[in-house]
Amino acid sequence: MRSVYIETYGCQMNIADTELLFGHLGRNGYQRTADPQSADVILLNTCAIREHAEERIIGRLGDLVRMKNGRPDVQLGIAGCMAQHVRDKLMDRLPFVDFVVGPDAYRRLPELLGEPGGDPFVDVRLDKAETYADIAPRREAGVRGWITIMRGCDKFCTFCIVPFVRGRERSLPATAIFDQVRQLAADGYREVVYLGQTVNAYRHDGVDFAELLRRTNSIDGIERIRFTSPHPSDMSAAVIEAMGQCDKVCPQLHLPVQSGSNRVLASMERGYSVEQYVDLVDRLRKAKPGIALSTDIIVGFPGEEESDFEATLSLMRQVGYDSAFMFKYSQREGTKAAKWDETVGDEEKSRRLQAVIAQQEEQSAAINRKLIGSTVEVLVEGPARRRDGWLVGKTLHFKTAVLPAGGGIAPGAVVDVRVSEATAHTLVASA
Repeated sequence: MRSVYIETYGCQMNIADTELLFGHLGRNGYQRTADPQSADVILLNTCAIREHAEERIIGRLGDLVRMKNGRPDVQLGIAGCMAQHVRDKLMDRLPFVDFVVGPDAYRRLPELLGEPGGDPFVDVRLDKAETYADIAPRREAGVRGWITIMRGCDKFCTFCIVPFVRGRERSLPATAIFDQVRQLAADGYREVVYLGQTVNAYRHDGVDFAELLRRTNSIDGIERIRFTSPHPSDMSAAVIEAMGQCDKVCPQLHLPVQSGSNRVLASMERGYSVEQYVDLVDRLRKAKPGIALSTDIIVGFPGEEESDFEATLSLMRQVGYDSAFMFKYSQREGTKAAKWDETVGDEEKSRRLQAVIAQQEEQSAAINRKLIGSTVEVLVEGPARRRDGWLVGKTLHFKTAVLPAGGGIAPGAVVDVRVSEATAHTLVASA
């Protein structure tokens, strides 16, 4: 059997795609290896969303090509969003790369690899029908399993490259999704996370996202349900009601806002106003009391003035996010905003970014400190990285908690612990 090594960059969607690739290649005669030096095929599964992603991948390929130089039959390739976005540039700069495949071309990979020594190939065609519903992912053992329930995006926000590299929205059949959920339960997973660029826009043969949550809630063996990332415009009353009524749906949600300024949101073409977003937050908190919210924030978008930035800080304080992913705006070739002049300099972007980070750190720490002395439920994942003899897991609100090992507690256990300390990022607990 030929062996394959995959490195994954980017979001949970890319992690799920790597599991899909391992499953597809595995059923076509490839075995997985954790050592690139022994692999017959080396594959980088890439992301094009963040700044400097391209240079990072090119640097890593420079390291890997030395392995290829010593073993000429090794096939070195690039998959994923960056492969889709900059394929011509990659092939010009990296003549030693054997193949480039986009997110909709994974099915053809075993055929395209064929015998080593052939000409380089590129397959980045988008396929509006491809969902990989018939391919079972190959996952490593764990307690949390990701399932991609839909691919692509129809929103076309002016800053985002996703619709151009992952194509238009299409959903998997509900039966295929439930088969994966049951398999996760049979394999010992305790939590399922549904993935999609606009996950709550899911719809297939009369089953919408609300119905998907309700049916998943009735599947034995899975104790927790999460999903990411929903779009505020697709958060219907039916979905909110299902979240409130399904006891396995965790009281935690990542709800991207991007900006607290209506003027900037309109320029981003997000499809909602600040007032509509705040109303949505209120309805979510009524349906799911105590829900923990996280978000995405972009600073320095073209045209963002100081008053717009201050509006973002104000919204962050008003909502009281438990955590946030915060970024400086960076142009993405092919998007609508890439044609616009930058109006915020890099130094000012950095100042604004540091300001939102500082405010969020303060908010997160204050929220977590309120949990000191309380009892929280933790799904144990495994050994803690920074504390010998301790375990780490996630609370229902998706907060990281560390607790002493012992007492027979093993990964997959759900334990109640008492919070004794808290930082902006971690709860310290005792069993």
